[in-house]
Amino acid sequence: MIKLKTAGLAVTFAALLPLAQAKTVTHAQGTTEIDAVPEKIIALDLAAVDTLNTLGVEITGLPKPHAYDYLEKFTGDQYTSVGSFWEPDFETIAALQPDLIVIGGRSQKQYKAMSKIAPTVDATVWNEPFLDQFYSVTEMLADSVDKSAQAEAELAAIKARVEQIKTAPQNNKNALFILTSGGKISAFGPGSRFGWIHDELGIEPTVKDVETETHGDPISFEFLQKVNPDMIFVMDRDAAIGQDSQAAKALLDNELVHQLTAYKNDDITFLNGYSWYMVAYGLTAMNNMLDEIETALGIDQ
Repeated sequence: MIKLKTAGLAVTFAALLPLAQAKTVTHAQGTTEIDAVPEKIIALDLAAVDTLNTLGVEITGLPKPHAYDYLEKFTGDQYTSVGSFWEPDFETIAALQPDLIVIGGRSQKQYKAMSKIAPTVDATVWNEPFLDQFYSVTEMLADSVDKSAQAEAELAAIKARVEQIKTAPQNNKNALFILTSGGKISAFGPGSRFGWIHDELGIEPTVKDVETETHGDPISFEFLQKVNPDMIFVMDRDAAIGQDSQAAKALLDNELVHQLTAYKNDDITFLNGYSWYMVAYGLTAMNNMLDEIETALGIDQ
């Protein structure tokens, strides 16, 4: 009798395990019920791919055409290509029978369609307060895959770096963030897509009234001469999307730029566009971006 009762209890507890792991996750487009720790995950957002990978979580499928630079490993045969951000392959995704689908940013509009296939969460981070959103989304993703402790440690280290940058004596120069694309230049200021370097890292903006468009406020070389920033951060969109990797350097190699204070003092930083533009808010991308900020400011890492 004792053996029978013990076996029965074992069966009962086993049956209850999935219920014990069930949770409700709150995200950008509402709440999603997750019955158990997901094993098959589709990530339609590169930041989610980045963060999940950093936390040691396996991914089944992703938009492989967009995986390069430090996420190049995801082009491997062990990962399934599920289309692009904007045009996911619904049939392939459904056939994979995922336990969880993560969308975000460029794939945000796919929420309703993906929710019909599997539990779906929206991991979008956009605009201010950028870092607070990044922290919250990272925690949400980690909770979804039962990696909260690991994420807490990662975020604690990042928050410490942010505080160090904000309070560093070297953080005393003004800076202009510019994006180059197709031979044109645009600027970003406080409140913009990349404005968190001013709003949340405390770097003084050279110009405060830059328009907050998605791809910045168009500017000229004459404008650069007029405002003459102490520092310039350059985000090469062409390189970020896998095109000419030297386009920005070639564009800015001219006599007008050579007259700028930032050029004379070697204070022009060419950023990793893949981290800043394509991924933007993954755990590894954030550490990459902070690396570049610290190097530009001369802060010991």
